Amino acid sequence: MLNKIAPRLATALFKLLSILPLAMLQLLGAAAGWVAWILPGKYKERARKNLKQAFPDATEATFRSAMLSSGQLLFEMPFWWMRRNDPFINTKLKCDNWEQFQVALNKGKGVILLSPHAGCFELLGPVYSSHFPSTVLFRPPRKIWLQDWIVAMRSRPQLAMAPANQKGVRALVKTLLRGKTIGILPDQVPPDGEGVWAPFFGRPAYTMTLVQRLQKLTGATIFVLAAKRNGIGQGYTLHYKELTDPLPDDDTKAAETVNREMEEMIRKMPEQYLWGYNRYKAPKNKLTHTRVGQDADESGINS
Repeated sequence: MLNKIAPRLATALFKLLSILPLAMLQLLGAAAGWVAWILPGKYKERARKNLKQAFPDATEATFRSAMLSSGQLLFEMPFWWMRRNDPFINTKLKCDNWEQFQVALNKGKGVILLSPHAGCFELLGPVYSSHFPSTVLFRPPRKIWLQDWIVAMRSRPQLAMAPANQKGVRALVKTLLRGKTIGILPDQVPPDGEGVWAPFFGRPAYTMTLVQRLQKLTGATIFVLAAKRNGIGQGYTLHYKELTDPLPDDDTKAAETVNREMEEMIRKMPEQYLWGYNRYKAPKNKLTHTRVGQDADESGINS
């Protein structure tokens, strides 16, 4: 019964919220983020610790802005998930050169888009896919109804979703071999055995090796990009960078390169990164779903 009712209730709630203007939703999100900044909580403390790890001189004002930004991202989701009007969506994201992506696609080897959890990354898929067909990797939740609902909400005529499992990876490979685009958020912790330890803002973080393997297999061009929020009701600006050199063959060196590029993009919008994500946790064992080893600082990788 829950599997039938829950997606209907979630869709109704998102439809209701999506009626509101984007500026109003951003204000509501900022209010929610302000409450999270005021009240104690694990997310808040982790966000503060991770921000200080990356930017030791960060002020409390920067931390508060980061918490408000997290709330804004949450309230922006209904607005973008419920809209299918490509011309309207494109008016909200400023990009000075879509042609560069077409040039890369013309090589016939595919394009890999990498974005940190910064700015309004939920907008990247809908806008980019309105120009070029693409497939985006996502981490499926445990509840089947929620997974199906998220796929339905995020999918577009030219945007497919691939779960972060073997089936999804095969879909990414097929997409690249057809000369199309895939999107990945590489600043999340992969399962044990699917990553390596590499520095992220000066602290070891378990980092996926998938990006390097995909590029090595297909010769795809990599772009790093993010949609920076310009202000309440002011739209977004696309920041991007093409990686002209291929990733190193060595897994660890490739992961270090990816993390450095993520850092560079995050520095353009440090107050808009999801610092509360547990980026430095140890990976979970794929078979037992238990933590492998200890915290990164205690795992011996610093020695």
